[in-house]
Amino acid sequence: MEISESVIVRSSRLKSVVWNDFDRVKKGDTCVAICRHCKKKLSGSSTSGTSHLRNHLIRCRRRSNHDVAQLFASREKKKEGAVTLSNYAFDEDQRKDEVLNVVNIKFEQDQVKDGISNIGNNVIDQKRSRFDLARMIILHGYPLTMVEHLGFKIFVKNLQPLFDLVSLNGVEADCMEIYEKEKQKMYEVLDKLSGKISLGADMWNASGDVQYLCLTSQYIDESWELQKKILNFVIMDPSHTEDMLSEVIMTCLMDWDIDRKLFSMSLDCCSTNDNIMCRIRDRLSQNRFLLCDGQLFDIRCAANLVNMMVQDALEALSEVTCKIRESIRYVKSSQAVQEKFNEMAQQARVESQKFLCLDNPLRWNLTYFMLEAALEYKDAFSLLQEHDSAYTMCPSDTEWERAGAIAGYLKLFIEVTHVFSGSKYPTANIYFPEICDIHLQLIDLCNSSDILISTLALKMKSSLMSIGRNAAWL
Repeated sequence: MEISESVIVRSSRLKSVVWNDFDRVKKGDTCVAICRHCKKKLSGSSTSGTSHLRNHLIRCRRRSNHDVAQLFASREKKKEGAVTLSNYAFDEDQRKDEVLNVVNIKFEQDQVKDGISNIGNNVIDQKRSRFDLARMIILHGYPLTMVEHLGFKIFVKNLQPLFDLVSLNGVEADCMEIYEKEKQKMYEVLDKLSGKISLGADMWNASGDVQYLCLTSQYIDESWELQKKILNFVIMDPSHTEDMLSEVIMTCLMDWDIDRKLFSMSLDCCSTNDNIMCRIRDRLSQNRFLLCDGQLFDIRCAANLVNMMVQDALEALSEVTCKIRESIRYVKSSQAVQEKFNEMAQQARVESQKFLCLDNPLRWNLTYFMLEAALEYKDAFSLLQEHDSAYTMCPSDTEWERAGAIAGYLKLFIEVTHVFSGSKYPTANIYFPEICDIHLQLIDLCNSSDILISTLALKMKSSLMSIGRNAAWL
């Protein structure tokens, strides 16, 4: 049927915007709607409605440059805060060279499925979409202000024109609602838990001298799986006293109603935490909540202990480490010095394949790697000092020996830290062998003829034993 052979109906009753893209053709008693873009014929009967015509316009590939949003313009009222491109100011180049359409979408054939038809039917779950947005922000740590960014608003409107954009206050409220629901779920899990809970308390430092208290629970669930959940992340005032800090922790415990279920608590190794731990233990012991009168309650953080011992070692070796660091910096100062050092390495018959590298003083494992490589080139450094009068920071033989002793100790620390870094360590026996290795190596270092090494070993051994007297792993 050709249009020329039929009558094109022009009627004021055809008020739907879809008729801007269709011709209603009548032949006899039959009405057909013919797409002006692809010439496809669809039912044009008044009893058929216009939904099928709307859906076709979304699918029509020859109509890709038309604005889909106009399909809903007559039925959707403009809402306050809605994205209208004309309300935004772009730079001069964008205004001249680009025409940005909010919903200028070209749908591919495989995209036009049942889900796309929901747009034509005005079907969207606003609440679910809002919570999906809030969960995305929580999951990836995006700033809440992203919902007010122009690019985000345009992206959302292009993706789903029917979605009501959320304000900053709205998305904040959604995040808090999700938090409260998840907190209630966690509360119910802990309430039904038949076993005991171990608690870890850590202080986190942020920029601007801001401190946070992080309380983490660890427990065995009904399936005998180890679970680890963060319960509280509380901002702390640096001026808080020990008594105030212990009161904050107790308030958190009672808020979760787990003060009666605690088995042990881990804190960093410092005198302040000693007093905090004593206050909490005394409070819990009054109600006889703790096993063995609290003798098993105080468990010190083994990872923190290792870090403290590493810092002691690096402090004792700081002068030697500085010389090695400056030696490497000198070798890398120019191509000529590097070539001369390579000649010295050949003369000293150094067969190492390691590369000299500078460390980051804030990361002690990188200091170990620097020392490890430099020790293999120590003979080359000695020859360089003999042939280059400008090189004056070469460590002495005694200092190289000290560096070797400490480097061996740092290697053991790295192995222990690797064990600690596992996401799950249900019992202390997993890292007990490494702790024993540290203890045995300290005994050997205590017998060193080097006074500095033996003194350092005695200090570290004392720290290890004083912490271990009430810890499960020693």
